[in-house]
Amino acid sequence: MQKIVECVPNFSEGRNPDIIEAIAAAIRNTEGCQLLDVDPGASTNRTVYTFVGAPDAVVEGAFNAARVARDRIDMARHNGEHPRFGALDVCPFVPVAGVSMAECVTLAETFGHRLGEELGVPVYLYEHAAREDYRRKLPDVRQGEYEGLANRLKDPRWRPDYGPAEFVPSWGATAAGARNFLIAYNVNIIGTPNQAHRIALNLREAGRGPEAPGRLEMVKGMGWFVDEYNLAQVTVNLNDYTVTPLHTLFEAVKEEAAALKVGVAGSEVVGVVPLEAILMAADYYIEKENLFVLDEDQKIRLAIDRLGLNTVAAFNPRERIIDYIVAEPAPAPLANMSLRRFIEEVASRSSAPGGGSVSAQLAAVGIGLGAMVAKLTYGVRKFEAVDVEMRAIIPPLHAITKQLIPLIDADTDAFADYMEALRLPRETNEEKRLRHAAMQAGLKTAIDIPLATMRLGDRAWEPMRAVAQYGNPASKSDIQVGARALETGIWGAWQNVLINMIDIEDEAYKAAILDEAQQIADRARDNCDQVLAILEQR
Repeated sequence: MQKIVECVPNFSEGRNPDIIEAIAAAIRNTEGCQLLDVDPGASTNRTVYTFVGAPDAVVEGAFNAARVARDRIDMARHNGEHPRFGALDVCPFVPVAGVSMAECVTLAETFGHRLGEELGVPVYLYEHAAREDYRRKLPDVRQGEYEGLANRLKDPRWRPDYGPAEFVPSWGATAAGARNFLIAYNVNIIGTPNQAHRIALNLREAGRGPEAPGRLEMVKGMGWFVDEYNLAQVTVNLNDYTVTPLHTLFEAVKEEAAALKVGVAGSEVVGVVPLEAILMAADYYIEKENLFVLDEDQKIRLAIDRLGLNTVAAFNPRERIIDYIVAEPAPAPLANMSLRRFIEEVASRSSAPGGGSVSAQLAAVGIGLGAMVAKLTYGVRKFEAVDVEMRAIIPPLHAITKQLIPLIDADTDAFADYMEALRLPRETNEEKRLRHAAMQAGLKTAIDIPLATMRLGDRAWEPMRAVAQYGNPASKSDIQVGARALETGIWGAWQNVLINMIDIEDEAYKAAILDEAQQIADRARDNCDQVLAILEQR
């Protein structure tokens, strides 16, 4: 798995476009770093940068940005709404993929040491990187802010982890750490900053103090007024969006605002957000409103609308959802071909793509026909009596069709793995042993893919029977073709399992797989007959 770390440095400059761009360019021009978002705020006089890359690359990118800030930002002249104590106020490293929190702690330490040594500024470690519990929370580390830093540095308890234990007026101090994925989220209030802050106090975990905790766990927040929006905001950090999701916070703000008789005008995500968080919001509103939404892009659109994420700035999912930004396009040369080109490729003088790929394609098309009929039945006035049945039928058929498509290419790739094993050297006994083991592994892979086609196809029969029972009878032939195509796809995948099983030497594996495949093939024949019989009876 590719190792991906997110870095979210917050710089105390949100008004000077030249400085903001110079810092962005330093990150953008660092090899291996991908700058995802630059979010400046004039009222806060702060810019949040979000970028990702390999572990070493993000440390280099963060340091390059800090070096620009060292020359360009003068904290002695800084003012803004947001709490801060340094030019580079905070620099967290966040595991995204293939990276542990422990690795991100090491990155924070490496970055902090370099910042302290090379730029000569105080650096504190916080969150998972903190070496003392009393330094773990960022508000505790930043207490007193820039204005109180000179005195704080004289306290031995607050000696920096790296860099000089002395006040650097032009810089202040930096907090470097490792943390979970944090969502910076603001809900817009048509009211006063005092009202927004009252709402934040009611909701944030710390509440108004130990005797009066807030409603929501893993939430930090406050209220302020944003001049450029002419709106107050409840501004929060969701430290764990699986504990308190976006929609939970948004709906809670609406409740608190209603009690104060003030309006809510949408919300905004600062920086980027995980796809899961948006889909969680979509699923919440789908259930709450008894909606029926299948496609991911439509779910995202629903969440954007219900949360009002386009209210103060456009929310482009491709630019704001981290999963889309860092995703590498999956190679799918066969599935992405035109139908004509695929058929021509099958008919060419080549052993791949062959029967396995065609079987996956047939099964996908067969189930797809069932999904089509169900979707054409759902929502039609004269078929309203079966809307409940269609709501149950459509999701599995829709999902299984999509899951089968990658297997069209996977079958050809599995065959290529076996062919590669055949080409391994076999001069010595060790080479022969390694080649033999690779061939056996290649054969199992070549079996696993068509077996996956069979398993997925087998899951579609119950909703296919329901489509035959309740679907639009005018689409009878579509369901018939779908059932036959699915049965043929499963039968074809079964033949691929059988032919690759001949040379398998693992008898226990062979017995188990052959028994399972035989049962699926038998069920396919019986289920296809049932679907056709249901159609004839109607």
